[in-house]
Amino acid sequence: MKRYLGLDIGTTSLKAAVFDEAGKRLGLRRVDYTLDTDAEAGYIEFDPESYVTMCKSVIDELSLECGEIAALSIDTQGETLILADEEGRPTMPAIVWLDNRATAEAEAITERFGTRRVYEVTGQPEITAGWPASKLLWVKNNRPEAFARTKKIFMLEDWVLYRLTGRFVTEPTIQSSTIYYDIHNMCWWDEMLDFIGVDRAALPEVARSAECVGEYKGIKVIAGTLDQIAGTIGVGVTDETLISEMTGTIMAICVMKSEAPEFDPTSIVPCHLHAIPGKFCMILWSATAGMALKWFREQFASELSFREIDELAAKIPAGSEGVSMLPYFCGSTIPNYNPEATATFSGITLSHTKAHFARAIMEAVAFMLKLDLDYASVPSDAKIRITGGGASSPLWAGIKADVTGMKLDTVLEAETACLGTAILAMVGDGAYPSIEEAAAVCVKTKDTYEPSGADYTDAFERYVRLDNALNKR
Repeated sequence: MKRYLGLDIGTTSLKAAVFDEAGKRLGLRRVDYTLDTDAEAGYIEFDPESYVTMCKSVIDELSLECGEIAALSIDTQGETLILADEEGRPTMPAIVWLDNRATAEAEAITERFGTRRVYEVTGQPEITAGWPASKLLWVKNNRPEAFARTKKIFMLEDWVLYRLTGRFVTEPTIQSSTIYYDIHNMCWWDEMLDFIGVDRAALPEVARSAECVGEYKGIKVIAGTLDQIAGTIGVGVTDETLISEMTGTIMAICVMKSEAPEFDPTSIVPCHLHAIPGKFCMILWSATAGMALKWFREQFASELSFREIDELAAKIPAGSEGVSMLPYFCGSTIPNYNPEATATFSGITLSHTKAHFARAIMEAVAFMLKLDLDYASVPSDAKIRITGGGASSPLWAGIKADVTGMKLDTVLEAETACLGTAILAMVGDGAYPSIEEAAAVCVKTKDTYEPSGADYTDAFERYVRLDNALNKR
């Protein structure tokens, strides 16, 4: 079988994995790195050359370890911006997506266009300092010499593709959150470009996800996708009957749509282009999920492993015998956006133990999942593919199945973003005719959780009442 490489470039780590045509993993590398930060100025940067060095290093290492690689593809974080001169030399450090220097510029864009107009063109319901349009306007206003020398504007994925192949090329999913790309007409938004002072000539050619764009050392290089989209492909979510949910530090949910939802002035849910042509992806998230259980263990149950906490919590009946919890350690996001919200336990009596608190946390995250799915109008007969640390807990997975009334599957491959990106490489190489068909072969489910009949009606209503009482701005 041929071998395919998927590179997943996250905020502070790079993962690379080689798979065969059936989705079996043959090799894995991880490289951690530290961002350059200036807390006072709000800058978060990284050396553009270091991204390239890390990628080339793991490609070479895995080629030696696993044998000849037919094709590779790349997924990356969104919104990380790299500016270069005509020769492709960076004019300043990469501005990482977390960087908040462009607050004033985001406000100027909001004043000029308004959130409705920006959403209707780009799918982004907020205008923040993190968006590349805001960052470019900041560079124009504050680093005019660097802006004047900039002739090529890259997202991180584009930059790595350029340095591997020499081709100045991008793909639509990584441009979805620049707020200067029209996700409906699949072209640059000239009105926004004019406002921020960018010429189309400084932007890359737009290819398709899973399209071959060149070669590196005899390996075909295939256009990739946004990291969140890669993760959904890597769990086999390729149509609207399936949802992907990840419970790690945060909870992230990706919902496929055939049409972009209409503008909702109360919503902060972005709508991205999907790697599958004609599809969109709503990305919903909660700032704390697994973090809440980790906090509880570190503060009150450090002598126990997570598995032992599971065993304790499993002895408590559904509903935690009256204990309710709001897991808003870092504010709430969806469906109620309130950055000032805090975590709360309620309904506590002298009879309650640490096991009740642990189970209440698990149930609270499941209730957030249900509210998010309802908010995104997910049909009740949809199925969920779950990943992250939360997926390793049979109890937690079972609670989610009972609360949502949906069937949940875990998957065999832990490095789902790498697999999703390798699937794009397979399609670009011609091993499969479509992303859907490749995922159907390569993604393998592991455990299945179906609703057990446990009744969470009263517990969910308590959660909603508590949320309404305490989480309103």
